[in-house]
Amino acid sequence: MSWIPTLEQARELMQAHNKEPFHRQHAETVSGVMAEFAKQLDPDHVEYWAAVGMLHDLDYEEQPERHCVAVREMLAPLDADPAFVRAIVCHGWGLTGADVEPELPMEKVLFAVDELTGLIGAAVKMRPSGSVQDLELKSLKKKFKSPSFAAGCNREVIAQGAERLGWTLDELLEKTILAMRAIEGKA
Repeated sequence: MSWIPTLEQARELMQAHNKEPFHRQHAETVSGVMAEFAKQLDPDHVEYWAAVGMLHDLDYEEQPERHCVAVREMLAPLDADPAFVRAIVCHGWGLTGADVEPELPMEKVLFAVDELTGLIGAAVKMRPSGSVQDLELKSLKKKFKSPSFAAGCNREVIAQGAERLGWTLDELLEKTILAMRAIEGKA
């Protein structure tokens, strides 16, 4: 039987391989957002989605040049479930040398929200409130359209993610804002 980590096991593993506070926070945020999306799209597997989100960048700090590729080797000794590993690997499709295209809803959501949570996080830091609670879609769209704002966040990937999900860009942005509102203070 293949290993599927609980959320707590995933957190412990992530922390063992990621020491930078920013990377740890990003993992917590993506995990929380994945859980929120799972509540709507796959309610029987919320913890599974959250664990995938928690480990999506497991290899990033230690092997950034092999991100989304080295994770296979890192999870192999644990006999990690192949579908679990696949979900992590495919969020790097077209970006990192990952050879697995996102096909399942969970995979598509992770592909779409990884970059987007970073963009939203940067937008929140610019707000007087410092909170996502009062971030409106209109404001985020302005930030999205400004290439110099959070320049490291790949807008093309976010747009591709929306398309893969069959959503408009506005739908993806709004749903992710709502997910981040739901987890603010928890992640």
